Amino acid sequence: GVIVACDKDVPVQRFAGKPVIFTKVANGIKIPEELIQTVLDGKAPIYQGNESSSEAVDVESADKESVGRQIYKHLMNGVSHMLPFVIGGGILIALAFLCDMDNAGTANFGSGTPLAAFLKNVGGLSFSMMMPILAGYIAMSIGERPALMPGIVGGFLATTGGSGFFGALFAGFIAGYLIIFLKKALAHLPEALDGTKSILFYPVLGLVLIGVIMTYIINPPTSVFNTWLFDVLNSMTTSSRIVLGFILGGMMSIDFGGPINKAAYVFGTASLMSASGQAVSSGIMASVMVGGMVPPLAIALAMLIFKGKFTPKERQSTITNFIMGLSFITEGAIPFAASDPVHVIPPCAIGAAVAGALSMLFNCALPAPHGGIFVFGVITNWPMYIVALVAGVIVAAILLGIFRKKRPQD
Repeated sequence: GVIVACDKDVPVQRFAGKPVIFTKVANGIKIPEELIQTVLDGKAPIYQGNESSSEAVDVESADKESVGRQIYKHLMNGVSHMLPFVIGGGILIALAFLCDMDNAGTANFGSGTPLAAFLKNVGGLSFSMMMPILAGYIAMSIGERPALMPGIVGGFLATTGGSGFFGALFAGFIAGYLIIFLKKALAHLPEALDGTKSILFYPVLGLVLIGVIMTYIINPPTSVFNTWLFDVLNSMTTSSRIVLGFILGGMMSIDFGGPINKAAYVFGTASLMSASGQAVSSGIMASVMVGGMVPPLAIALAMLIFKGKFTPKERQSTITNFIMGLSFITEGAIPFAASDPVHVIPPCAIGAAVAGALSMLFNCALPAPHGGIFVFGVITNWPMYIVALVAGVIVAAILLGIFRKKRPQD
């Protein structure tokens, strides 16, 4: 039997004819024994597959999903395809600045040498694909392959029209449901025209409709809101920035890669692009990254200091957690949080929140969406950024030592 635990659309045609359970990622972590036993007991239904399509299919039927879960699943499909463009492009931009430190403070900082100019150009092109890819794959999750092109174009229109990240979200969902509408509206055409739908009707009508909707309905008000939000974030007082950093840092350590973590991370990556579409350094992204680095590092430090609170098997991952934490891979904390959520999640969240707040207090800013310690060299006020990280790790490690119960050492 097969267990498919995911929160986005994935290709599952290969499992046709086999007993398959479709469920959430959370269930795969929380109740694996129950899921496995269901398969062993022969209670898993036989997956029939979708003979008419080889595309990714819904892992749970729509009538079993809440509206919120459907929206989250489509959003995650867009985010998962967007992240390689954002991370790759953002880190190349960061490396461009790192290779051009001699020109720091000048107008051409980041492109003052041939190598820096090359890195910034390639990274900038990759980074500029963030909105179109996000919108395109949200749309594809909803309306399958015919929705990809209208979604991507809608994302470009959001970028050029000034509506940015929020406009791209609208574009993705609108394009996806536009294709569903067109499929229903054209369902009664003669069978002789079936082959024409996907190569003519869907692309042309979808493109015209998404163009009209984005240009005349979505972009005008959303671009105003986007500019207003960017100005508000830039004009925040020190105290309000600290509160924002505290919240974002804590969100990164609530569910370790789940929807709350992803919401904070997506907000951070969106802040790396200005209202005009230019890549910028972001204090929000700095708080998000430092918050995500704390949990694995705090757990590793706690395993060194409070050995009795962890089993010998758990302590074997000490070095691994140090490496994952320094690399901004929050998921290193998942096994500990899954086995003891009550005593692991609150200390990690508090420590991460402290680190995020301190990052804002010290006016740290980050131009890359990932990289961990490898991009510290391009972080504004990086020495104090290290102080923020160390402070958050120490707070979380001490709380872990206090709250966790002693574990058997056999």
